[in-house]
Amino acid sequence: MTELYILLAILVAFILFSVYKYFKQKKVLTTLTEEEFRQGYRKAQLIDVREPKEFDGGHILGARNIPLTQLKQRLTELRKDQPVYLYCQSGARSGRAGLVLHKKGYHKLYHLQGGYKKWTGKIKITKKLDY
Repeated sequence: MTELYILLAILVAFILFSVYKYFKQKKVLTTLTEEEFRQGYRKAQLIDVREPKEFDGGHILGARNIPLTQLKQRLTELRKDQPVYLYCQSGARSGRAGLVLHKKGYHKLYHLQGGYKKWTGKIKITKKLDY
């Protein structure tokens, strides 16, 4: 019976942590529709936080690839005085990237609702993906 209580406590803690992260992300990161994103990304730092293979398979024209896995090591490539527009495949990684950047002192943070898979604008393909 105690195992059940322990399992239940872990589940409740996980749910509470997830809810906290969700609301924290909403507070520090502005989610933009594709139309809103298009209006501002040319005057901002446009960052694709997907892995290089995904980036090479197609990315928004003008984007720089700084994968979420490398973001903390590559912060010097981003300016704090300019807006940062983030996107990934669906929106989850760009949300986590926004939390990382906010913790490091970045405040003008935006991300694309639905991510790259919902993007209908101009793209650039560097390499064909093999999957």
